[in-house]
Amino acid sequence: MTILFLDYDGVLHPNEVYHYHKRGVVLECDEHALFEHAEALVDILEPHPQVSIVLSTSWVSVLGFDRTKDYLPGALQKRVRGATYHSAFNGWWDSATRYQQIAGYVACHGLSDWIAVDDNDVGCPDESRHHLVFTNEMAGQGERAAQERLAEKLVTGADES
Repeated sequence: MTILFLDYDGVLHPNEVYHYHKRGVVLECDEHALFEHAEALVDILEPHPQVSIVLSTSWVSVLGFDRTKDYLPGALQKRVRGATYHSAFNGWWDSATRYQQIAGYVACHGLSDWIAVDDNDVGCPDESRHHLVFTNEMAGQGERAAQERLAEKLVTGADES
């Protein structure tokens, strides 16, 4: 089984998302929509039923796991098996880099076959970059090159890319 660590902002839509108490989750980026690239991800994953998703987005710490997962299309929701965030790690998680959050999950669950799709590569060491599909914070998975990189890693495996 391959684990796909999935960020939302900068991957499934531009990185200009804010959570307001009264207005909820808002994308403040003209001519774009929340989760506008989610269907592209559905299409890329469709030939790979062995891929499960672990949410590596800060949305989980703000909205909770279930609400965060519910924003995804059904085809992606079915693949979600967990999140890097857990309230027990609250103090540590908030100060950790995205890579540290993912690496903690990988170590805790003894994973070897994993890919992270994220627009944040802070703290990711060179020896782990083959696991990362780095996206542009505005184009995310809407960018053809990012789609191709992910599709290739799903076929060849992260360790061979």
